[in-house]
Order: sequence, then structure tokens, then C-alpha cells
Amino acid sequence: MKPKVISADALFEDHRESLGWQWLAGQSASERRFDELAIQQARSSADLVGHLNYIHPYRIQVLGEREVRYLIHSGQDDCRRRVSRIVTLEPPVLVVADDQPAPDALVSMCERAHIPLFSTTGSAAHVIDVLRAYLARHFAERATLHGVFMDILGIGVLITGESGLGKSELGLELISRGNGLVADDAVDLYRINQNTIEGRCPELLQNLLEVRGIGLLDIKQIFGETAVRRKMRLKLIVHLVRKETMERDYERMPSEPLHQDVLGVPVRKAVIQVVAGRNIAVLVEAAVRNTILQLRGIDTYAEFTQRQREAMERGPR
Repeated sequence: MKPKVISADALFEDHRESLGWQWLAGQSASERRFDELAIQQARSSADLVGHLNYIHPYRIQVLGEREVRYLIHSGQDDCRRRVSRIVTLEPPVLVVADDQPAPDALVSMCERAHIPLFSTTGSAAHVIDVLRAYLARHFAERATLHGVFMDILGIGVLITGESGLGKSELGLELISRGNGLVADDAVDLYRINQNTIEGRCPELLQNLLEVRGIGLLDIKQIFGETAVRRKMRLKLIVHLVRKETMERDYERMPSEPLHQDVLGVPVRKAVIQVVAGRNIAVLVEAAVRNTILQLRGIDTYAEFTQRQREAMERGPR
């Protein structure tokens, strides 16, 4: 899949208010973009923005007080040579932070080389943190899955399953029990680092839950602001199945925890059989509580197996 790109103009406009920066030079290069090969090779957003670094020229280069002092506290010839070296590397964007004055040589060379140069009073560390988070979201691998994504007992849980099993109705019951809705029907998932999947709701479906026979419900209006969440990290998938599917495809008591691959990250999975008379909401919360124990290193099945082994070794009494 072709990676997404971002222009200098979009980067500037998206942070015009939050970083309060100004565009000092290189406005003719407003459509300048990150090199796509660099994006593919970057291991994380930390590789795409950082302090002035000659070894990684494809980054957004941030010049704080120390970097500006390095440029200007030397002779004019040394300053021009150092600035020329920066410009020759052709970084996508340069940012002068810490309320430092941009050296004249840097401004003029960026203008001639068509390299966007921004200036902000914010600290270099703050600029780097903001841009790393922004680029992590922008360039994250992503997918859309069908299901109901919820905050259940503080854990991000995606409820999936066969059609007609009442996933949205289950979501509504869980909300009435004090849990929170992130997204219904379509869930946008992003891999924000090597081991973390974050789920959000498409803007069109924000706060909405569809229940058959009733229609669209605005959960925020009905239950209040505490009943919805903007995003959650995916920790558990609860998959609902019919009795015949359970008997055919799954073990009654699996010896190993189930996982499902989502964007290359293994996510814990629980399978719940849906039959008349079962309180599925209680079972889902029980699965979540069990997952919390597993995340803390407590494996109930392993402890039970150890008890069996010890009982067999002791023999009959």
C-alpha cells in the first residue's frame, strides 16, 4: 500500500494555533512533502522529527537554543558553512524553536533552496513531542473492522461476531451498566507503535449506536458525556458465535489464550457462545476482568493445570 504523505503547508496549518509558529522562508515550497522512502524506512514517528541531526536529513529538523548557538557562535564563514550543510541535506522542514532568532544565513539559504522554515516561541522539546504524536497518527498503519468498540472496565474491547447476534444491543446494555462507547458498526484501527493498536470512531458515526427496531441512538445525548470515548487502545476482542459454530471451530476450554492478528499485532481474543437465556453482558465483563488478570501475569488456567499435576503426584488419599 502506498504510504500517506504530508505537505509542509498542511503541517503548518494544522499547528498554526497550537504551536503559534510563523513561516519565515521557503513558502514557495508549501507543497514540499516527506520523502516516501524515508517514511517506509522509519521505525516510528520518532525517526521523522528531532533535534538538528546531519545523519538523518529526512527528519523535521528542530533547532533549539543549543543548535542556534552552535550556528551563530562562530565566524561568519563557519556559520555559512554549517547552514549550507544543513540546506544541502534538504530536510522536509526546519523549525527554529525556544524563541530563538533565526540566523540570517539560514533564512536566506532556505529561501533560495525552497526549504520551509518555521519559527516558534515554544520549546524545542514541546515542538518535538507535538509533531511526533501528530506524525504517529498520520502515518500509522490503519484498517477498518466491523464491530462495536467499547471502553469496558477501563479496557478497550472490540465486540465482533456473526450477523444478527445482537452486537449493538449488547453494546447498549454494557453502556447502561456504566461502560463507554467508542464506535459502532465501523471502527478505525491504527497501529501507533510496534505493539499498540488504537481504535477510534469515524467522524460520521461519532456517538451513534444503531439498534434494530429503534434506529440510531445518540449515546452522548441519552446517557451523557461519560458514556462515550474518543479513542481507546485495543486490548481484547470478544467474538460472538452461535452454538454450532462454537462446537465446530472452538475448544470448550482452550489450553492457550486465543489471539487475533490486527495490523501485525496479536490481540487477546475471547469467544462467547450466544444462546437464549445467557446474560452476555455479564460474560463480556467477566472476560474483560479475566484479561485484566492476564495482563497482570495471573493465568487461571495455568494455575488450575498446576493443581491437577500436584494432585496426581500426591495420588489418592
